[in-house]
Amino acid sequence: MNRLTRITSILIHLQSKKVVTAKEIANRFEISLRTVYRDIKTLQESGVPIGSENGTGYFIVEGYSLPPIMITQEETNALIVSEKLILNQGDTSLIKDFNSLLIKIKSTLRAFEKEGISKLENRIEPSTKNEKNKNNWLSSIQKSITNSNVLKINYFSIYKDEQTTREIEPLAIYFTESSWVLVAFCRLRNNLREFRLDRISTLFITSETFDFQPDFSLNDYFKKFIEV
Repeated sequence: MNRLTRITSILIHLQSKKVVTAKEIANRFEISLRTVYRDIKTLQESGVPIGSENGTGYFIVEGYSLPPIMITQEETNALIVSEKLILNQGDTSLIKDFNSLLIKIKSTLRAFEKEGISKLENRIEPSTKNEKNKNNWLSSIQKSITNSNVLKINYFSIYKDEQTTREIEPLAIYFTESSWVLVAFCRLRNNLREFRLDRISTLFITSETFDFQPDFSLNDYFKKFIEV
């Protein structure tokens, strides 16, 4: 990657997050911290309003935005692969959201790029297409995690053969071989619980919010099971 391409990519990366550390930039582009500082200075000198906080990272000043960017052929191909995987994961809300995004991206492509997508669309498929447990809650749950909204759900437990109404604080989601699973603090059980999305019969996003847990991570959560 030449320096101009790298600097442009760094700017795009800065636009993608609220705050980005120098170490994160160095790791992604495989450059030294000294090179990161030099590239950031080049962007600042060219008029890009980049702010910084000691111990936190770099950020784009509110109100600045990039002009429409060009998508490479490799990035376009990655979208097609992503589409095939998403179509095979079972949640209809995610499929709908991704298709909407893909249509917007395709509308910006040049004619020969659209032709390339058409060639690939029928030539890429997941190696296995097992029946997935269907649901339609992923989009709402993602929104609730982002906004820290309490969810009210009706949930069917196979083990207890009972339907319960619960208020939960959504923390994370992960995908198994056949189902999406929500990790949340359950107010009924007063503890962390897992909820398979296909067993949720109704879901309502309440206006009540809960305290975001910045230290929670799925990696740490899974490690607890390994340790046990």
